[in-house]
Amino acid sequence: MDTERKIDLAMRSPTQEIVTKEDLKELFETHAHPTHYIGFEISGFAHIGTGLCTALKVKDLLDAGCKPTIWLADYHTWINGKLGGDLDKIRSVAEGYFKHCFIALGLPEDKVDYVLASRSYDADYWKMVLDISRNTTLKRMLRCITIMGRKESDSTSSASVLYPAMQAADIFLLNAQIAHAGMDQRKVHMLAREIAPRLGKEKPVALHGHLLPSLQGPGRMNPSEEDLIDAKMSKSKPDSAIFVHESEKDILRKVNKAFCPEKVAEGNPLIEYAENLVLRDRPLKVERPEKFGGNVEFATSEELRNAYVSGALHPMDLKNAVGRELADMLKPARDYFEKNPKYLEELKSIQITR
Repeated sequence: MDTERKIDLAMRSPTQEIVTKEDLKELFETHAHPTHYIGFEISGFAHIGTGLCTALKVKDLLDAGCKPTIWLADYHTWINGKLGGDLDKIRSVAEGYFKHCFIALGLPEDKVDYVLASRSYDADYWKMVLDISRNTTLKRMLRCITIMGRKESDSTSSASVLYPAMQAADIFLLNAQIAHAGMDQRKVHMLAREIAPRLGKEKPVALHGHLLPSLQGPGRMNPSEEDLIDAKMSKSKPDSAIFVHESEKDILRKVNKAFCPEKVAEGNPLIEYAENLVLRDRPLKVERPEKFGGNVEFATSEELRNAYVSGALHPMDLKNAVGRELADMLKPARDYFEKNPKYLEELKSIQITR
């Protein structure tokens, strides 16, 4: 596969940004199998922004020859107080439900390296965390706290100040040449790129995915970074998100209830889902009776947006099309958890007893 094709795979949706494309090109030209990393807190049920978007992009990178690692960040989760701050439960869910979500979506263990983060931490790692902290101002660290899904104004524990340095150190510990995350992690990736030369480390290429919006709609147009924390899919608001293990009935119900104003494409979650999950590699097929215009396909984002804004595509027809696509894309995960219910049941029991 030539370099340009590899770059195309890395850049296609749901990728929003690569820092920098020139660095990525050089990486592909000089390494047949670049190392990749994406890290996750273990914070409950995995929604499609976590599971499906990651699976699609990691498959792209596998096709481009990369060697992916999914980093199960148990200490980071503990610092952030997720799953009740119970480290044993965090680790159990990490290697149970969470890992198996990605396996169910087509990322088997023989192709992707799944690592529980704390098992890799040693004295050299903690020295690197301190070295990053020594070379970073407190003000910069506090600005980076938004990577935890928290606003700078939130009251957080003092351990939170370590979080960005730990995340940057994870990248260097793995010798990751591609650091992959959502746009909400951009600050720590920029920190890692900036500080790498001072530590004698390779500067990672940063690949940032688009954050899928809440099904309930955005807070306001042109949101700030802190508004994005509120507006993106949320595990704590079940009807704002679609979870990878959900039934077809629940997926269609949530999509049918979704914010989808007529003739408004900007800030419309259904438009964004179609763009980032479907149009990346195939047309969106809309089925409707002849009296409402008959069946139609949209091959590009521009075609879809123009039809929707003009009124040629009705909100309910868009919802039906996107709902069917999501239900089909998540069928492997539904089937997997039906055959392996213990992972989902374990997390459900933890959620109930919290």
